[in-house]
Amino acid sequence: MKFTDGFWQMREGVRAHHAREARDVQVHDDRFTLYAPVRPIRHRGDTLNTPLVTVDCWSPAPDVIGVRTTHLAGSVRRAPVFDVRNDPGAAPRVRRDGSAVELTSGALSLRASTDGPWRMEFRAGDTTLTSVDARGTGFVEDADGAHHMLGQLSLGVRELVYGMGERFTPFVRNGQTVDIWQADGGTSSEQAYKNVPFYLTNRGYGVFVAHSGPVSFEVGSESVGHVQFSVEDHALTYYVVHGSSPKEILSRYTALTGRPALPPQWSFGLWLSTSFTTSYDEDTVNRFIDGMVSRDVPLSVFHFDCFWMREFHWCDFEWDPEVFPDPVGMLSRLKARGLRTCVWINPYIAQRSALFEEGARLGHLVRRPDGTVWQWDMWQAGMALVDFTSPKARAWYADKLKPLLDMGVDCFKTDFGERVPTDVVWSDGSDPHGMHNYYTQLYNATVFDLLLRERGEGEAVLFARSATAGGQSFPVHWGGDCASTFEAMAESLRGGLSLGLSGFGFWSHDIGGFEGTPDPALFKRWLAFGLLSSHSRLHGSRSYRVPWDFDDEATDVARTFTRLKCELMPYLFGAAVQAHQRGVPMMRAMLLEFPDDPTCHHLDTQYMLGEDLLVAPVLSPDGSVEYYVPEGVWTHLLTGETVRGPAWRREVHGFDSLPLLVRPRAVLPVGAVRDRPDYDYTDGLTLRVYGAGDPAPPPGSPAGSPTVVPAADGSAAAVFRTVRSGDGITVAADTAPVHGWRVLLVGVRGAEAADPSTEVALTAEGTLASASAGTSFIRLHMP
Repeated sequence: MKFTDGFWQMREGVRAHHAREARDVQVHDDRFTLYAPVRPIRHRGDTLNTPLVTVDCWSPAPDVIGVRTTHLAGSVRRAPVFDVRNDPGAAPRVRRDGSAVELTSGALSLRASTDGPWRMEFRAGDTTLTSVDARGTGFVEDADGAHHMLGQLSLGVRELVYGMGERFTPFVRNGQTVDIWQADGGTSSEQAYKNVPFYLTNRGYGVFVAHSGPVSFEVGSESVGHVQFSVEDHALTYYVVHGSSPKEILSRYTALTGRPALPPQWSFGLWLSTSFTTSYDEDTVNRFIDGMVSRDVPLSVFHFDCFWMREFHWCDFEWDPEVFPDPVGMLSRLKARGLRTCVWINPYIAQRSALFEEGARLGHLVRRPDGTVWQWDMWQAGMALVDFTSPKARAWYADKLKPLLDMGVDCFKTDFGERVPTDVVWSDGSDPHGMHNYYTQLYNATVFDLLLRERGEGEAVLFARSATAGGQSFPVHWGGDCASTFEAMAESLRGGLSLGLSGFGFWSHDIGGFEGTPDPALFKRWLAFGLLSSHSRLHGSRSYRVPWDFDDEATDVARTFTRLKCELMPYLFGAAVQAHQRGVPMMRAMLLEFPDDPTCHHLDTQYMLGEDLLVAPVLSPDGSVEYYVPEGVWTHLLTGETVRGPAWRREVHGFDSLPLLVRPRAVLPVGAVRDRPDYDYTDGLTLRVYGAGDPAPPPGSPAGSPTVVPAADGSAAAVFRTVRSGDGITVAADTAPVHGWRVLLVGVRGAEAADPSTEVALTAEGTLASASAGTSFIRLHMP
């Protein structure tokens, strides 16, 4: 929200009150509080009729400092509060240095002075990361009498801002006004399904505005050298999160607000949907599945969209008896075919649903101030909302879902949760504007917690559309309703990368687009992109997404990239474990892996899938693609061609290809199974070693990262270490593997085994060495 009219004036009717000095300070061992009047105090008379802003400063975790500014404490809205985890190891300390007071947590310090004009500095060592100056702390009253608290942090030269949720506007936020307000607006507008009041910069810090209600950001768009954030309230809390790299910042931010749960292995396979308004029954489902089987396209999950329930009954969680007369038998038959199942739900109860009367009678539906149930006819006739602020209502809703799990459903697509009214009363007394954004958190947590109880940790997974800060704990999320165009494909990717920079580890999108029917070229290009995403789903609105409906080649493309994803699962699930343990997304904006390469700071049409795979989707009908290669010698995974960076590349690819490059000197674990994602990744494992022919590093160089092959629970099933030295290369396991394993030196011909028992063969890709079970290392001499 903008308050000024240019640099010198305020907008008509707006009155601004900014902290002018730190008049007093209360100092404790681990925190301090500043008292800042909004005009200079020259004599005692100035203390009269002068508002005072209270500024509390503390640290909940190492390298994180919180600031809370308050005007009238008794007028603070009763909004839901984000669950911010305190780290008992934070150990912040405060020191006085003359007129200055400084709070230090880890490498981050906040310094303020009681002498001179108002200013606070966030510093890392001798570097000022960002500062709060004369207009950076205070409150504003607008022409309508509304009271806004605001904060303003400086931006440096060439400092760029990212994140704030899944946003489809330009990837770099500088110059944008961003309103944190949940909306069902598709992927082609400034609205967003997943609004997260957290931003990340390329200068060593991120900022989390811990306000569950609407937050308005002006990112260099009102004061061009600042990020301003404001809330309609009497208090504003924000956290500055420092890290030596963007990945470290995300790790600390997700430690604060919640790390993503680890989805089950099977969820990474291909999902196929009935689509939305299409006609379908069990025969349709079987025809789709039979078609995938007969065409050798591996399928892992079948999804039933809205019309598994009767029309006008959403949600009653009852199968339409005319369309699915034997749901228990059907689910059992699908399970026997090795498939998992997902069903669509939303948090709304239509008036025709049998649950409406029950929910209203029990007080589980949201009410208006006059005590009547809130209803409208948009989406479902006479629909009401479940009041998830009530523990009893949450238990009631979960109890209605449990029979579906008992009959064999594996997971839920938790759709909607954005259009939440504000002219209502919540059972816990929450501020309606705060609950508008926070509703999705309670909704998805209710369903995810049910899955945890019934299926156990490591088996719970959602397919969710809406989210706010902390929603990353309940994966997976998908990008919502996009059009069937190349432009929408690009905007979906942009939104997914933005969400990853907001702390979310797993993300998907509707392959081919949701609205409309893609032409065969678009569908095939989107298949490759979708199957090189965290999660992969075929889903549409008014048309099916079975590949053969487009052309025979589409089936070939679906088969090729689904098999590839299954083979890459030892690597991909390892990236999933990193997301779970460290909060770093599987699909990574280039700046996450290459923060020191300025070119990568702007890239939004390519990404890193985990640490070692660069993916550049083809976003054109003629197969042309332009992408950037960072420094080093990279290798096309599909062709073996090498590319030297830094350089921009322009290429043309067939439908069975796209730029998929392996990072220099990477060791890529690849599995032996290509028809399912859930298997023992150590059985028949191949370690693909890239850059094996490069010169060995000089003595004393840091050792490369170990290659960890994960088990289904995320623990390490095997750990391998690759050492290049002298004329050879050694790959050693920490513990002797229980299965045979192999090493492929990509692009190397004529390498010989140091141990005669190691079988060596020359392949089209390079030298392949095989070891039997129990062999703990392979040593190869370079030619």
